[in-house]
Amino acid sequence: GGAVPAVCAGTLNGLSVTGDAQHQYQTLHKMYNNCEIVMGNLEIVLIDHTQDLSFLQTIREVTGYILIAMNVFSSLPLQNLRVIRGTQFYEEKYALFVLLNYNPNTTHALRQLGLNQLTEILAGGVYIEKNAQLCHVETVQWKDIMRDPRLEAVVRENGKACAPCHESCGGHCWGPGPEDCQKLTKTICAPQCNGRCFGREPNECCHEECAGGCTGPLQTHCFACRHFNDSGACVPLCPQPLIYNKLTFQLEPNPDTKYQYGGICVRSCPHNFVVDQSSCVRACPNDKMEVEKNGLKMCEPCSGLCPKGKGTPPPAPLPPLALTPPPPAPRSRGFSLLIMKNENVTSLGLRSLREVSAGRVYITENRRLCYLHTVQWALLSRHRTDLDIRNNKPRSKCQQEGKVCDPLCSSHGCWGPGPAQCLSCRHYSRRGVCVPSCHFTQGETREFAQGGECFECHPECERIEGNVTCNGSGADTCTRCAHYRDGPHCVETCPEGILGERGPIYKYPDASRECRPCHENCTRGCLGPLLQDCLGEPLPVSRKAPTVIAVMVVGGLFLSCSCVLLALLYWRGKKIQKKRAMRRYLERGESLEPLDPSEKANKVLARIFKETELKRLKVLGSGVFGTVHKGIWIPDGDSIKIPVSIKVIQDCSGQQTFHAVTDHMLAIGSLDHAYIVRLLGICPGPQLQLVTQLLPLGSLLDYVRKNRDTISPQLLLNWCVQVAKGMYYLEEHRMVHRNLAARNVLLKSPSQAQVADFGIADLLYPDDKKYFYNEVKTPIKWMALESIHFGKYTHQSDVWSYGVTLWEMMTFGAEPYAGIRLVEVPDLLEKGERLSQPQICTIDVYMVMVKCWMIDENIRPTFKELANEFTRMARDPPRYLVIKQESGAAPPAEPPTLSDKELDDMETLELEEEEEELDASFGLTTGLYPPRPRGSCARVRPLLGPGHGVGQGGGHRVLGWGTGSQDMAWGRVGGTGSWNGARGPRMWHGAGWGHGGVPAPGTKSPSPKSPHGGGTWG
Repeated sequence: GGAVPAVCAGTLNGLSVTGDAQHQYQTLHKMYNNCEIVMGNLEIVLIDHTQDLSFLQTIREVTGYILIAMNVFSSLPLQNLRVIRGTQFYEEKYALFVLLNYNPNTTHALRQLGLNQLTEILAGGVYIEKNAQLCHVETVQWKDIMRDPRLEAVVRENGKACAPCHESCGGHCWGPGPEDCQKLTKTICAPQCNGRCFGREPNECCHEECAGGCTGPLQTHCFACRHFNDSGACVPLCPQPLIYNKLTFQLEPNPDTKYQYGGICVRSCPHNFVVDQSSCVRACPNDKMEVEKNGLKMCEPCSGLCPKGKGTPPPAPLPPLALTPPPPAPRSRGFSLLIMKNENVTSLGLRSLREVSAGRVYITENRRLCYLHTVQWALLSRHRTDLDIRNNKPRSKCQQEGKVCDPLCSSHGCWGPGPAQCLSCRHYSRRGVCVPSCHFTQGETREFAQGGECFECHPECERIEGNVTCNGSGADTCTRCAHYRDGPHCVETCPEGILGERGPIYKYPDASRECRPCHENCTRGCLGPLLQDCLGEPLPVSRKAPTVIAVMVVGGLFLSCSCVLLALLYWRGKKIQKKRAMRRYLERGESLEPLDPSEKANKVLARIFKETELKRLKVLGSGVFGTVHKGIWIPDGDSIKIPVSIKVIQDCSGQQTFHAVTDHMLAIGSLDHAYIVRLLGICPGPQLQLVTQLLPLGSLLDYVRKNRDTISPQLLLNWCVQVAKGMYYLEEHRMVHRNLAARNVLLKSPSQAQVADFGIADLLYPDDKKYFYNEVKTPIKWMALESIHFGKYTHQSDVWSYGVTLWEMMTFGAEPYAGIRLVEVPDLLEKGERLSQPQICTIDVYMVMVKCWMIDENIRPTFKELANEFTRMARDPPRYLVIKQESGAAPPAEPPTLSDKELDDMETLELEEEEEELDASFGLTTGLYPPRPRGSCARVRPLLGPGHGVGQGGGHRVLGWGTGSQDMAWGRVGGTGSWNGARGPRMWHGAGWGHGGVPAPGTKSPSPKSPHGGGTWG
């Protein structure tokens, strides 16, 4: 196997540090020098700008979270970090947390993260805030890095004056240079990829065990592994100690056993680790003990009580230390309170401690520590806290020495001597010191009490001897004012200018020291309320001011309403103009003048687009011939934006000259029918682009998969009619589709289907009728046998594809011949196997499909006959399709049913007197088959014709076909059946039962054979 990477342990300190910045740096250097994988959390806190952090550049993976906080270095040398696994979160949901990395008093600050190789965070979100000079964190596409799309990336209040990304980066980068471009491995992937990719094509997906991206499709091409790395290959599990022997039916030792060590598979556990089952652990669990077998230390279950270890000798005594009072700590959370073996500590002095939210309190072997026994620890914890307080100075000795709480302290206890060390006060407290009473009615400064604490009254409150001066801290809570009262507030002087209707309003004090307003025309104050009491020259009295104000208000309202009305009219006009322009462009055709004056001009509905007129947006899907994009068409000289569908033809091997392509486009572009997708035009170039109308509901295949619970029999039969009529229209115009499938039928609305992708094969391969596809894109399962073997494509081979398309619709999007390889399909078809009867179809509908899959193409129905038959079925949908509803489910929404007149219109395709009679030996009427009562076996026999028989047995229903003729046999595998045909009875013993047909005239009749298994005909 490969070399085991250097692994180091992480930390779980959060923002808590020990010692100064130099001590922090030394600890960091000691832990992570030459480290490649951090087993735990990487916490970088309080590092100075003068320190060299280059030793961090060897780190490639962190299993927990990364915390970068309160540092002042300029850049972070983690350029080789690829994966953050997020097995632990900071603040319960973040795997990357970057906070307050700058010094407000200097220019030193974190300016660039530099995580250029980081491509995946397996779990947890991102939080980057208040880094005053940190750039290029908003330009990173975090959704490409975070595996869970539901998680958030909080990035705010960071550096503003940042250089833009290099032009080659596409707007996503870690820094300004071309080497800082972000490597996208998720958002650019094709829809077929389930995770990461190394390119945009469907065949450029990473292996599902890869994390962070890859260089190729194999599990050995991964940058990192989702689960375990086994000698460079990413695997879901390491090779287990025991493997199953299929010959002896026993579990045997695996000679290639490897053990799980973090995310690595190793042949032996590192030093100081033991083997527990298939993993390397630091110590055995409580119910197991450590044993050594064959030189391997491992954990085995104890037979009874596990033996206790001898333990380790106690540590050497610590030197005497004096515990100085710590800075204010209003809340301790997530960490234990540990005070032990301090020889000189007499009191804790934790007077500001208000809560211990979590963690263990451990105070022991402090021989001179008193006051501790008085503390009510339950008041400091919302939840139950694990307390271990023992072997300190005895309570009795503390009381003998007078080391007890001050009398002003409550029964909750104290942290030390004096009234300032109480947990709470017996009476009142003033600025943290317990006092017997507040200065309510005496003293130089008067006070009020709130929550047991004394606060000073407002300075404008007048001191009242023997009475309460105030009942709150504001100037509006005074019992009496020291100077004047303006409304509810006590003030030093009355206001000399308050903004009113016509300018500042002045106030004067009356006899009771209340502030009253002067006359509104006073400009410099006053001595009373009248105009003649004004100081200085007053303003002249005007009676027109209210009228002017009213006129201005009415005028403003009228102007606002007019602007809103004009804006609405403008918006409506633009909308109407846009609709007319879209109708003009989408419906306008071009009449091409004929070269021969005797010919008629050709009405073509398609055009030649310029590349500048088209803009491709998101990818809608990939098909046999190329990739489909949602796009916008902006005609030259116009500002209208028309939504279109753009198909980019990937295979250029068959492209013809410009004139050949445009000639074929004329043929396709002249087609216009309600049930085909109209071609708007083409855009020649290095990659041929076909432009069609955009149908936002997508393909029929996706629609039936997503809405199977709401699709009714009426809707399914309507689609059958519409697809058949669309294909009949193509047949009338001599256009062979060659790629008909449910994925190539689009929905203009839920009740209207349109055939798409017709004529593309002819456009790409006009002379080569034997074009082949690669394995990924081969539509073999939809192709007729003559197309597979001889490259022969006709309208009757399209009928075969139509039958498979019907089967897709009736199975709500199931895959034909699921689980069967493409190379096996032709052999299965030659043996007579066909797709099974869909659950919702009666035999009437299924036999229409069966006729579409006849070996002899001349016996298959035409699209005209198919349209007539499904039009007849659409008059009574429940008779032909039975969709069972689950109990308690809401009934499906029925689409608008067709009226009798509309059904009559759909029958315009009927043959009437001109219908062609099918071969009499096949027993077909002028329709596909005449109406028969539901549930009767009579609907089988007219299809088979004279000489066909029926037999029965038990087992699974299958359908088989004879080779070289039109023989059919279907039945149940695993029983015994009989043959009662025109040629006399036969018995089938063994694999199944069946009924078959006599061959058509002029064909050789083979011996009847079963489609599955063994057996003999009797």
